Amino acid sequence: MLGESKFDVLKLLSEQLKAKSILIKFPSTTEFVRSSIQENGFAYPVIFKPDYGERGWMVRKIHNQDEVVQYLAEIKTDFLVQEFLDLPLEFGVFYIRHPQSENGKVISICAKEMLSVIGNSKDTLEQLVFKNERAKLQSEKLKQIFIGDWNKIIPMSNSIELNSIGNHCLGTKFLDGNNMITSRLNASFDSISKKIPGFYFGRFDLRCASSQDLENGKIKIMELNGCGAEPAHIYQPGFSLWKALGVLRQHWKTMYQISVENHKRGIPYLSLSEAMRNYKRIKATLGKV
Repeated sequence: MLGESKFDVLKLLSEQLKAKSILIKFPSTTEFVRSSIQENGFAYPVIFKPDYGERGWMVRKIHNQDEVVQYLAEIKTDFLVQEFLDLPLEFGVFYIRHPQSENGKVISICAKEMLSVIGNSKDTLEQLVFKNERAKLQSEKLKQIFIGDWNKIIPMSNSIELNSIGNHCLGTKFLDGNNMITSRLNASFDSISKKIPGFYFGRFDLRCASSQDLENGKIKIMELNGCGAEPAHIYQPGFSLWKALGVLRQHWKTMYQISVENHKRGIPYLSLSEAMRNYKRIKATLGKV
């Protein structure tokens, strides 16, 4: 639930279903990272993300070698180099299956709308950012990223994606996609999930080309998160607080039931001492954020 290696989890997935990733150990040199990118067949842009991290901390889209240098100057832990998936749709799909049950089901689909602005031939990028309620909260970071275009007028209907990292705290809008849950989609994620040893509860963060591809399990998984993840559709703007609390109550109840059943099958509970070690390690990693 806390402090699991993203890279170790990804190794449990079949190659055709996941984004290509490599692990870079800390500390590392710029030359080593550059050669690793080249030797493993990556092409810019790529995604850098901490092996242990959360809420979008230090997840970056890296476009060139200068940005590699900048990232290495900031990161103080192991990190992944992951291929950038140039697919138009991103989702968080939460799947559960009770250990004693033959089949499971998808209980949540969060559709992600990336932070973007649309030009009107009058306003500069800066002005468009400050007219966007979500974008203006990211204005300091966005100015650094788009410094060359910050004071340029954006042509009519030109859409600029400001952030391609699908994280809520980075401005991505989370939408309730539960209307997309079908028996076919449940069967697809049953098939995917049953191939992961000991997996019964977690959220696939993924990209795909279409809703039909999602339903048929034709996806690319960026991360698989377990008990620390939540059914993120509840963060849709306007979603009822009381309804969200009801969803979380059922979510935690299911987590407990699966945990108890797994314990009966010989899987130990996380000890307090182990939990504290994980917490201290994560706190030390994220302490300067």
